[in-house]
Amino acid sequence: MDVKTVCLGMLTDGPASGYDMKKCFESSFGHFFPAGYGSIYPALATLARNGMVEFVEVPQEGKPDRKVYSITESGREELLKGLSNLNPTHKVRSEFLAIVWFAHLMSDEQINTVIDNKLIEIEGFLKLFEAFPDCECDDVPKGAQFVAGFGQHMAESIRTYIKDNRDMLTDLDEEPDVKVAIGS
Repeated sequence: MDVKTVCLGMLTDGPASGYDMKKCFESSFGHFFPAGYGSIYPALATLARNGMVEFVEVPQEGKPDRKVYSITESGREELLKGLSNLNPTHKVRSEFLAIVWFAHLMSDEQINTVIDNKLIEIEGFLKLFEAFPDCECDDVPKGAQFVAGFGQHMAESIRTYIKDNRDMLTDLDEEPDVKVAIGS
């Protein structure tokens, strides 16, 4: 599945701007399908060019007009085609794991910083899951509930594995204080 298909799926919930979709990717899809403006806007432009979405331009004061996209009937058909894959892959692309693979080339300080940043990121994902509506909420589709639960379980398992095994990577006997922020 690609960003275009996910954008079509998001638009089945109602019209949205690229900004709205980016927020959705960050909050709902961030733990398993990240996408930024650099992939969302080109996807929307392609979908519009191919007649799968349409948009209205909403004027904004002091800013460029905001494009609000809606899915078309041909977009719905394309989405259903995209959902017809009954054997989807579960790919994991992790910069964290790629870096940790080469931990033997890094100092303990570098390794601990990488690990601490990953734990901070995981805590952020867990806060998102806590904010997700209870599974008994009728407004949230069952698939979204499943994906949120899956993500929460994965994040908790990854956190536990990292905490239980970080000493495999460093010579330190104790965990350092988590003080490093993500992106610094």
